[in-house]
Amino acid sequence: MHQPYYTDPVVGSASMPWVRLHATKAYYDMASLLEKFPDVRATFNFTPSLLLQLQEILSGKVLDLFFEHAQRPAATLTLEEKAFLVRHFFSANWATMVRPYPRYHELLVKRGLDIAEHDLHRIARQFSTQELLDLQVWHNLAWFGYGPVQQYPRLAALRQKNRGFSEEDKREVLDLQRIVMGEIIPLYRRLMERGHIELTTTPFYHPILPLVIDTEINRRARPDLPLPARFHAPDDAAVQLEQAVEYHARTFGRPPTGLWPSEGSVCPEMLPLVYQAGLRWFATDEGILSRSLGMCGRPWHRQSALYQPYRIGDPERSLTVLFRDREISDAFGFVYHKTTPEAAAEDVLRRVRGIIHDAPQDTIVLPIILDGENPWEHYHDGGERFLSLLYEALTNHDLDQTGQILVRASTVSEVLSVAPPAQQLPCLHSGSWINSDYKIWIGHQEDNRGWDLLGHTRTRLTDLSPSLPSDCARAAWQELYAAEGSDWFWWYGDDFDTDFKPEFDRLFRTHLRNVWMHMGVPPPDQLNYPICTKATVSESESVQQPLVLLQPTIDGLVTDFFEWRGAGNITTRPPLGAMWKADGLFTAIRFGWNLEQLVLRFDPDDASAARQALEVDVTLQGPGGTFRLTFPFSTPGPKAFLLSRQSQDGWHEIGTYRSIGSQTVLELAVPWKDLHLEQGQTVQMSVIVREHGLEVARYPGHHPAVLTVPGPTFEAELWRV
Repeated sequence: MHQPYYTDPVVGSASMPWVRLHATKAYYDMASLLEKFPDVRATFNFTPSLLLQLQEILSGKVLDLFFEHAQRPAATLTLEEKAFLVRHFFSANWATMVRPYPRYHELLVKRGLDIAEHDLHRIARQFSTQELLDLQVWHNLAWFGYGPVQQYPRLAALRQKNRGFSEEDKREVLDLQRIVMGEIIPLYRRLMERGHIELTTTPFYHPILPLVIDTEINRRARPDLPLPARFHAPDDAAVQLEQAVEYHARTFGRPPTGLWPSEGSVCPEMLPLVYQAGLRWFATDEGILSRSLGMCGRPWHRQSALYQPYRIGDPERSLTVLFRDREISDAFGFVYHKTTPEAAAEDVLRRVRGIIHDAPQDTIVLPIILDGENPWEHYHDGGERFLSLLYEALTNHDLDQTGQILVRASTVSEVLSVAPPAQQLPCLHSGSWINSDYKIWIGHQEDNRGWDLLGHTRTRLTDLSPSLPSDCARAAWQELYAAEGSDWFWWYGDDFDTDFKPEFDRLFRTHLRNVWMHMGVPPPDQLNYPICTKATVSESESVQQPLVLLQPTIDGLVTDFFEWRGAGNITTRPPLGAMWKADGLFTAIRFGWNLEQLVLRFDPDDASAARQALEVDVTLQGPGGTFRLTFPFSTPGPKAFLLSRQSQDGWHEIGTYRSIGSQTVLELAVPWKDLHLEQGQTVQMSVIVREHGLEVARYPGHHPAVLTVPGPTFEAELWRV
């Protein structure tokens, strides 16, 4: 569970609502549901920056900007305030948190799904006072999860009311919000004291600890990236850990023994700091284990290597490290919300059975580690049914085999007490859970500019700190530590995007400006100017159209350089957002055409060869109907693909086609006429990949690619000025 430090302590306000809104959904839901299954144990990680903000809000010291706009009487809102509501109060998953509620969806439709900044005032004027009041209520009401709704029936009654809310209704919603927030820390503490859960921590402000220790560490995994001026602050890394342990102990009554390093980022230099802070185990991603074993000259055999803890570090200060199963963990966040709860729960059990069957050791430790907040808003019921079915299966010992195999959901410390590490890991790769490197947070010119500003500010603070009053020095250092948080750098560069990207940039620079203010020195002028340029994924960026007519040989081989030159391309990068997903399927998807047929080429990722039961659907929706090309993505490659057409009662097979080849790449061709398409007509194309029947990837990630069937003048038209 994590949120960056949105608070500006100087003015006592926060610009973002996510601490408050996630509190009434995932933070409460996860614990309240697990409490119903006492035999299912789990480990929860809280970042201190999140805990601090929860307590700041509950104490009344801090109000977020969204809350201030929500509590103002709708009849007294200024035009600017109305525009703020119209712009920001639909900030939720539209499919699961807006569309299910008729009034909320009606207001979204009235506003429009895609609005320009210059239209906000015009649109805001079109909203009546009652509509604005309903919007204030729904923005907060929709963010309550199943736990609070079950606990407080009034929330369900207000949802049933749907429209025509009063100011008293709104006050009731906001009061219940505060009540639920106040129950979160006591709830988790109670479960911890019962032994039902374990609570762990993260460096205080969620920094990428290896980069705080020394940005030059990045060269180990990515020597190709340009770096900022060296930032070298191991003392800050130690403080981030020590303050985290201290704050956690003060909040929950006992210190943690486990650590989730921010974004699973690790390096050898952090090990003594972790031990010194009183922590005894940490976890990261399986990619780090694979690279670490490679450094030691040991082979990577996933089934035998992954499902066990390891000792690491000096014998006198030894730590234990575990590595998450990436496939199962990522499925919780990216796959299971696309299917039924029953199918999702069964898929988890199927995967676990496979691991039990394939792993050679007698005791298997299977770490499933995932984002605790962001996945659940993608589930239509917040994941309640799926998790309930999974917890029921574990409670009922559905995975046990009498007299042979016992399967238990346990906390990490509980596991380590009965299955301590049997092997020493002599090497530790420097990287994070994302691609086993730190590229997300360093290397882009925006990232590097941020690091340079951070380094310049820290150098000045180091020089002046001894001469500052103790309270000013302490406040300045805390602001610097907040600026070391990873989230600001997550949004710099072109890796991810959000409507709030400029605000994350402003918050980073605000924390740095506050350092200078506490030093009594005017901040450098660079801190007044944005670091990032706002960018969004457009159709032209995710899909590049073909430039020439193609005549490739459909044999699964890249016969020569010119065979696919000028083809169109669909990006295989995951959609931008707050979560990161490792696809491990395709390095490229190319498409093109000639006057007779559509041609496709899929370049497999190295990791995709190890995936099982993958099936690809290419859907094509045009004026002549919706068609689907289906083929397995496996070794050996498919000899044919199936063409089907959709009707009111399902999919009907048209026939199998042998115009497909799979060797180093997979190529296929399908005639335009069999898709009922003619020259000049447009068709929408999506590529969907399923594993064991569950959707695991979709390309393009945002919208289908729009293709136009070419005519004889296609190439000539591209050359027109």
